[in-house]
Amino acid sequence: MHRTKAEILTIGDEILYGHILDTNSQWISAELDNIGIKVIRKTTIGDRREEILSAFSDAEQRADVVLITGGLGPTNDDLTKPCLAEYFDCKIRIHDEALKEVTEFFASKGRELTEVNRQQAALPECCTMLSNKIGTAPGMWFERKGKVFVSMPGIPKEMQLLMSNEVIPRLRSFFSTDIIHHRIVKTIGIGESWLADMIREWEAELPEYISLAYLPSLGQVKLRLTAVGENVKHLKTEVDEKIEELKPLIGKYIYGYDTDQIETVVGSMLLKRKKTLAIAESCTGGYLSHLITSVAGSSEYYQGTVIPYHNDHKVELLGVRESTLLENGAVSEQTVIEMSNRVREVFNTDIGVATSGVAGPGGGTPEKPVGTVWIAYADGTTTTTKKLQLWKDREINIKASAIAVLNMIRISLSKSIEIKN
Repeated sequence: MHRTKAEILTIGDEILYGHILDTNSQWISAELDNIGIKVIRKTTIGDRREEILSAFSDAEQRADVVLITGGLGPTNDDLTKPCLAEYFDCKIRIHDEALKEVTEFFASKGRELTEVNRQQAALPECCTMLSNKIGTAPGMWFERKGKVFVSMPGIPKEMQLLMSNEVIPRLRSFFSTDIIHHRIVKTIGIGESWLADMIREWEAELPEYISLAYLPSLGQVKLRLTAVGENVKHLKTEVDEKIEELKPLIGKYIYGYDTDQIETVVGSMLLKRKKTLAIAESCTGGYLSHLITSVAGSSEYYQGTVIPYHNDHKVELLGVRESTLLENGAVSEQTVIEMSNRVREVFNTDIGVATSGVAGPGGGTPEKPVGTVWIAYADGTTTTTKKLQLWKDREINIKASAIAVLNMIRISLSKSIEIKN
């Protein structure tokens, strides 16, 4: 079956200047993916006739569907409509139904319909009008030689309603598309290249209709399996079977699937095991606690945090020994051991975790350069530590350290279950 391809064009100088963020393309891509249409390119064009017409021509050569957002306002710099009329060689005239809708829209707001606003109802004769229920600019649908152009407003809410009510149903009717089924396997604590090496043979044996993509992020790598075919039940079964084959190879690094987040997974583990948690974080400055408390219901297991950023407070609030700090420094294994154990005692919890490091960009030494971070986990029976050698970027170091602690909790809780079993 032919794989229907789409290209998304966003029009507007404001996007190129960075004055607004293009969220439309991401939303449209996800919706097209759901109906089996593959987006092959996204392009942003400024408010210039020649560039818009050129983009139309290029997109038509590559794609079956061209989806356009923006440039439909009533002012002189809104060129999408006249450019589409020129490109499809048809005149622009007042569309009766569009005029009725725009008139009713202004009347409902208690506003006068000006001549400028009236021109919103002027559409190319060769298009099919798509009703915009919450705005003044109708959508436009063009067909030529088996290909489709769709123009929609750039305002996200208006575009999304048009896509859902008008465009998606029409596309499904116009094109016979394959089914696309995605599953995402989420891993943590292993780099992309090491992961690829571990699953090399498994990947090589994937059937041709199932593809694998590596999606790395901070401290994590997502494995996206995409299956394409005609039978959704068959695709789901095949992908699930391949994931089962994957588990013996990298199971200890897998923390979840699809929409799972590491903080949510750790929270569920704490809740299921009826364990409570307290945090002592220095270099992460509260970010780890933010991740923990971003999960609904975290009050069931999270008891509190101490952020002893200054060494004096490590002593006064947590009871870290002055001798430990003098002999080893704040960024040391000995210090985070005491921090994790003491915060656990202070809050009377099952688990205590701690972070201390040089987030940067300053403060590093030859012995402890920027990016040096110690983390610790204590549960009253064992204390686990790890030294991280991160980057020169402060924000990245804070986030990477917090993710590493969450993974440490995950691993420790998993081991405790294994021991009991």
